[in-house]
Amino acid sequence: MIPLSVLDLAPILEGQSVAQTFANTLDLARHAERLNYKRFWVAEHHNIPSIASAATSVVIGYVAGGTKTIRVGAGGIMLPNHAPLVIAEQFGTLETLYPGRIDLGLGRAPGTDQSTARALRRDFSNVDESFPRDVMELQAYLAPETPGQRLRAIPGTGTNVPIWLLGSSLFSAQLAAALGLPFAFASHFAPQLLLQALQIYRSTFVPSATLASPYAMAGTTIIAADTDEEARRLFTSHQQSFVNLRRGRPTPMPPPIDTMEGYWTPMEREIVESAMTYAVAGGPETVRRHLNAFVELTNVDEIIVMGQTYDHAARLRSFEIVAGARDAIAASV
Repeated sequence: MIPLSVLDLAPILEGQSVAQTFANTLDLARHAERLNYKRFWVAEHHNIPSIASAATSVVIGYVAGGTKTIRVGAGGIMLPNHAPLVIAEQFGTLETLYPGRIDLGLGRAPGTDQSTARALRRDFSNVDESFPRDVMELQAYLAPETPGQRLRAIPGTGTNVPIWLLGSSLFSAQLAAALGLPFAFASHFAPQLLLQALQIYRSTFVPSATLASPYAMAGTTIIAADTDEEARRLFTSHQQSFVNLRRGRPTPMPPPIDTMEGYWTPMEREIVESAMTYAVAGGPETVRRHLNAFVELTNVDEIIVMGQTYDHAARLRSFEIVAGARDAIAASV
């Protein structure tokens, strides 16, 4: 079975403090480490009441400091929000503190709404042109120093923090292939172009000093429980959050409900189910079948799993069941 990793959005739960959110995130990372997940990534989002990982590099440092072996990183840093030098310094510092354990995934979206993007003092009018330049500038800051180089990231220079490109469209697949970088597709919320993006990435990949051959990861949402019925009920918290965000009224993650009927409209249901094409809520056997099918469909090198529930103990159990499904598949090969 291919490696599994974790994508955590540091969910803020209804009625819970942000401090408890961070404690839960670290607890989940330690749990994932014990279960042999490969990576634990957190994502940059701003002005969303259900997500606490806005200061992404700070959260990464907190998680890396509380774990021992699991790789910790950004899935991702929204690079248009930042000067490349600042990100090089932040991740150079993290790599220096936790050598060999830090990943830097980069996205080109703002990770927020337009008014918040303006508050971040960033201009997204020419992002398609600036993003490739910013990625290469960031690569240069993290690479070994060259003769006569005057501008350096301190710390950062020579740390060679692994850079990934993240995407939910074809743009980053093309750029990752051209630069010879690993690529992660956000199919956990934007599944429509997954297979086309993977095909473009693999067919146009140019080997680099970083990577000799393509390496692709894809996201899937999995809510696992001891029974399909229990998992489907837990899943309603995530579904409610998605509907609230689409309505323009995001809230902290709500408790689960018995049914989504009456909560969403038929059109909202269609939107959510389309966005969650590669999501599953189920018991151990359902999860095992889903992982098998997802690997067969995509032939990815790694899967990153997102699985947010209102109850923290249920979330720990969910990732335990997913790891068990992974191990069962590996044992059957």
